[in-house]
Amino acid sequence: MEERKDILWRVYLIYFIICLFGVAIISRVFFIQFSEGDKWRAQAEKFSTRVFEIEAVRGNIYDVNGSLLATSLPYFEAGMDVNTDAITKKIFDDNVDSLSLCLADLFKDKSSKQYRKELVKARKDHDRWVVLQRDVSYTDLQKMKKFPILRKGKNRGGFVYLQTNKRERPFQFLAARTIGKLNENGTGKSYGLEAAFDSILIGTTGERTMQKIAGGVWRPINSDNEIDPKDGSDIVTTIDINVQDVAENSLKNCLRQHGADHGCLILMEIKTGEVKAIANLKRNNKDTSQYLENFNYAVAQATVPGSTFKLPSLVAVMEDFDVKLDEIVDIGEGICYYSNVPVRDSHHPQKSKVTVQEIFEESSNVGVTKIITRYYAKDPQKYIDRLYKMNLGTPLKIALPGEAVPYIKNTDDKTWSKISLPWISYGYESRITPLQILTFYSAVANDGKMMRPMFVKEVKKRGKVIKSYAPEVINEAICSKKTVNKAKKMMEGVVLNGTGKALKASNYQIAGKTGTAQMGMVNGKMTYQASFVGYFPADNPKYSCIVVISAPSGDAYYGGAVAGPVFKDVADKVYSTSLEIHREINAVQPQYAMKAPAVKQGSREDIETILKTLKIKTNAGDEKADWVSIVSNDSVSVSLQSKNTEDALKRGIVPNLIGMTAQDALYLLENNGMRVKIIGNGAVSSQSIEAGKTFTKGTQIILQLI
Repeated sequence: MEERKDILWRVYLIYFIICLFGVAIISRVFFIQFSEGDKWRAQAEKFSTRVFEIEAVRGNIYDVNGSLLATSLPYFEAGMDVNTDAITKKIFDDNVDSLSLCLADLFKDKSSKQYRKELVKARKDHDRWVVLQRDVSYTDLQKMKKFPILRKGKNRGGFVYLQTNKRERPFQFLAARTIGKLNENGTGKSYGLEAAFDSILIGTTGERTMQKIAGGVWRPINSDNEIDPKDGSDIVTTIDINVQDVAENSLKNCLRQHGADHGCLILMEIKTGEVKAIANLKRNNKDTSQYLENFNYAVAQATVPGSTFKLPSLVAVMEDFDVKLDEIVDIGEGICYYSNVPVRDSHHPQKSKVTVQEIFEESSNVGVTKIITRYYAKDPQKYIDRLYKMNLGTPLKIALPGEAVPYIKNTDDKTWSKISLPWISYGYESRITPLQILTFYSAVANDGKMMRPMFVKEVKKRGKVIKSYAPEVINEAICSKKTVNKAKKMMEGVVLNGTGKALKASNYQIAGKTGTAQMGMVNGKMTYQASFVGYFPADNPKYSCIVVISAPSGDAYYGGAVAGPVFKDVADKVYSTSLEIHREINAVQPQYAMKAPAVKQGSREDIETILKTLKIKTNAGDEKADWVSIVSNDSVSVSLQSKNTEDALKRGIVPNLIGMTAQDALYLLENNGMRVKIIGNGAVSSQSIEAGKTFTKGTQIILQLI
């Protein structure tokens, strides 16, 4: 019995101890979970692993000639595991000084002592990761691979680096707004081609497993990627960087010269709608002499177009009512009133009665309002409808994001008034972007066919074209050919006889329209917008261009004087470098030259060879004669006349040498014993011994050449 009690007591004791341990363990679990949970979770986080995305190399952006506009360059974050097992105390102590010196000499951001201090501290604290440098270029990375310790590589030297890509523009600010950028850091906005074609440029990301170590630093576990990234495709734009350079420089010089606030320029190919140059510059408020491209005024800002809108107005009335260019309009003294609101011409007219052609050439506000109200006063909505039919009231739906929506007031608008029709007719109470106005003018130059402005031609992958973008037609005919011809004649007249006379070119003709718009009062002074829009060459339109200069501070603010010179700078550059728009010197190659050139006397063989090459008809004359003179029969043929030069010399008689080349005269005279002195260049014009005189060997003759 006693023995049984003893066994039970021991069992109970063991059971109690086990329960006590169980309670202690459960208590500890609860304590760790709720009291020290945050601490241990943070500790675990230090040694966690995670799959990171590997950014693909973004595709390049090229200009139309293959020049690089934007590219991704590799940069690296270089670090070191100073406590890797392969780096013994001896290796570290023997090389830390030289490694620190190399790092300081390469990056020049810290002294060698500072680098040494950081490396020694990391070694002492048993840190497994030290960031040596961020944003290391590929060239500098190759240099680092030769540094002490690091040259041993990842496993033996603890050297680890991670690649990142940075977007760079080789041409800096040229076409910067059009090329654009992405909102990569959460600030600002994405814009331009980078945003519009992001899905093509971006590529496909890869994956890599990384481990978080002390200090919150992530390092790759394996040297190889789990999934390799796929690089993005390239895009080829329509931009010509050479023309873009001229456009931006000319625009910048104009803005500085006139103290303007901002300006823009667009150059477009008429037949295709390809935009060859687009520049947007605004004065820097911190440095007023500096102009930057920080907003796309050409695409994203709709403003009152001013007098450049007179062309759509007159095209509308000519299309709807077949108005003739010689129709007479009485503009009086250059002022008229609509509901007691005056409309004035900028200068006093020379005569009161003018034609529609003259109204446009001289940009008469009064003339345009009178012709529009004459035909549309009873039905102004017909005028508005015509403008919309010519696509002036709707966006162009271009590839670039951020296009402003145009505004042309409708008659059912609450703000429509008795002055709306005349004011709209000459460019007010409307909002249109420069690109939208240019597209209309290009359509006129293109015989009425309106093309959508395009900025990208091709998508390439490893140099091979995988997609091409064809020109798009917005409207097959904004008006009839008859109206187009009238519009062209009006625009040509502006440059030949009107407000655009300063744009006359000697080698080619420009057609277009000047524009000057009042933009409102600023600091008690009226501000203006000067513009010129047109195309060239006028007889065979190839390119269209618009220049808009906003708020010039000087006395000059008219479109022809301010914006016109910029237009001409760009047109001259394009014309001089585009052989396809030059007139051929000989469109039809004739069988023979139209006029026989002057030919010197001399060897028959040489002269016949030359005349045959030039396709000049010849009459042989005495075919046995070795030396001949030339007689022109008419404008396109010559006769070869025998010269008994050699026979005369053999008889000791000086021949007639007039018209002969120096080479032939020397050959003949010196071979027959005469000494020759030549003065001048060209053909023989006079000789010191007259023809027919006798001579003996050794006689000197002086030949004057001109």
